[in-house]
Amino acid sequence: MSELITPQGRYAVAAILFDKDGTLLQFVSLWGSWGECLLERFTKDMKQRGLQIPEEQLPALLGTIHNAQGSITNYDRNGPLAMGTMNDLYAILSWQGYLQGLSWAESMELVHQCRLEADVMLEEKRPVHSLPGLHRFLNECVSAGIPLAVVTADETDAAEKHLQWLGIRHYFSEVIGTDLVDQGKPFPDMVQLACERLAVEPAHTAVIGDTNGDMRMAKAAGVQVAIGIAENEDTIASMHILPDADLIVQSYAELRIEVTSQ
Repeated sequence: MSELITPQGRYAVAAILFDKDGTLLQFVSLWGSWGECLLERFTKDMKQRGLQIPEEQLPALLGTIHNAQGSITNYDRNGPLAMGTMNDLYAILSWQGYLQGLSWAESMELVHQCRLEADVMLEEKRPVHSLPGLHRFLNECVSAGIPLAVVTADETDAAEKHLQWLGIRHYFSEVIGTDLVDQGKPFPDMVQLACERLAVEPAHTAVIGDTNGDMRMAKAAGVQVAIGIAENEDTIASMHILPDADLIVQSYAELRIEVTSQ
């Protein structure tokens, strides 16, 4: 038997499920780049049509934090970019185009084109970086025979690609995107599907994620422990951002696997 060792206790787990963005890979490196490209193209095309979205409103659209130069430097862990599906994000921008005077069809077409450009940029730059200590922890899990899966608000094909870019796809038995279930986070569907495919019970499973939607999904599915990872956040901020977590860690350095007995 293997146990997940945390600062708050030990858990005998049959499987561990990971969110992807902000949990396996650094969120801003990937989605900050994508969000900047998407917003820049969207606002540029709107201006060409004689329409304008005030710059001060841009951070609120996707839930991003920008510096004085307009670059995305951080994100709201419980905002649309972190928690929403791709269709959610496209709907938000399409609504802005509609509010400014475009027809709904014109606005959707514009957002679709902006999304394609942002996707091409990602393919070219591949701005992905894993969280510190991740590889060591994944190796410990695999060495202990603990099956792993990814449960992400991203689409499955995109998630598979990002994991390949990071060089960590081989660690995971299953990758569950929001397109594979009826309801995404914070509903339990992805955890239930992952556990079904891994042939384990949610009650014997741990979920690790960086948003409260991950924690609520885990609780709704009845997992053994919901672990919030809050890199670069202080204790008070972490508790505010992840109120439904059973425990919160700052990095994978606080987690390890111990093989106890057969």
